[in-house]
Formats: sequence, structure tokens, C-alpha cells
Amino acid sequence: MNIQITGRHLEVTPTLKEYIESRLHKIEKYSFKILDVQVILDVEKYRHHAEMTVGMEGFTLQAHDETEEMYSTIDKVIDKIEKQLKKHKEKVTRHRIKPNAKELPVEDLSPVLILPRVIKEKAFKLKPISQKEAISQMESLQKDFFIYLDNENKDINVLYRRKAGSLGLIHVTH
Repeated sequence: MNIQITGRHLEVTPTLKEYIESRLHKIEKYSFKILDVQVILDVEKYRHHAEMTVGMEGFTLQAHDETEEMYSTIDKVIDKIEKQLKKHKEKVTRHRIKPNAKELPVEDLSPVLILPRVIKEKAFKLKPISQKEAISQMESLQKDFFIYLDNENKDINVLYRRKAGSLGLIHVTH
């Protein structure tokens, strides 16, 4: 594990560095391969701020906290990272199939697999319209998506609003 500790407005003493490294061994028990850890420590007047980024194979964890004492701030940040690791490990082990487990009959799996129910259904007839008309209708209806039949190629298209606010278009060909 590669540990990088940076101090802003404070000197990272060997004692502080050893404390962080000893506390980081606490998260190694979760058996994920930790590639690197970046710790940024900052002091402004009476506020001691710590920010930690833990890079692992396939995902990254981040946490930050602020208290009046640096050691307690470090403890809180590592506890937050540990909590995120526990949650991720539970998610992974819940979805993993054990190789030696015998297969259950389908009727035994039904209580375990709970699928969401469809609570509302709509049916409507698509009229051919242009992409500009579809955007206009989506905006006037204040919806995040709009399904329409393209008047040029007669394909079904799905117009949707992306997280950044821009629009996306899905062409459904048949």
C-alpha cells in the first residue's frame, strides 16, 4: 500500500505519520487490495481538517472531517472509510455465489428474489414528429424523457435529459 501524506499549514511529524499508518492497518482486514492512500491534513486557526482518498482495485473511497484536534479528526476520517468498506464488503458478499453451495430449487429462491412491481402502466399511440418537436414537447411537459416516432426514418426514439442538463437520444430500430 502506497501512503502519501500531505500537510497544508502544518508540518507532518514522524509521530503523526506513524499514527496514520497504524490506524490504516485497521482497514486492511477487509481483504480488498489497497493500491494507494492519499491523506491531506490542513490547519486553519482552531480547525483541523483531514481528507482521505483510498484507491482500490475497481473503486475509490473518499472521506473528510474537521474537529479541533488533529488526532481525533484522523480517527473520524478512518472510521468513515472503514464504514464505507464494510458497506461495500457486505454488498459484494451478498451478491457472490459460493462455489461449494448446492443449487436450490427455483421455488426456494422465490422468497429471496424480490422484484419491483409495476404499479402504473400507460399506453399511447406514437405519431411521427421531428426531433425539434420532440424536444419542444419534452420541455413543455417538464419531463426527463420523451418517446417519439421519428418522422424521417420511422424509428422509435427516446429523448432523455442527462445529469449535466444536456439531452441524449436513443434510437430503437426494428
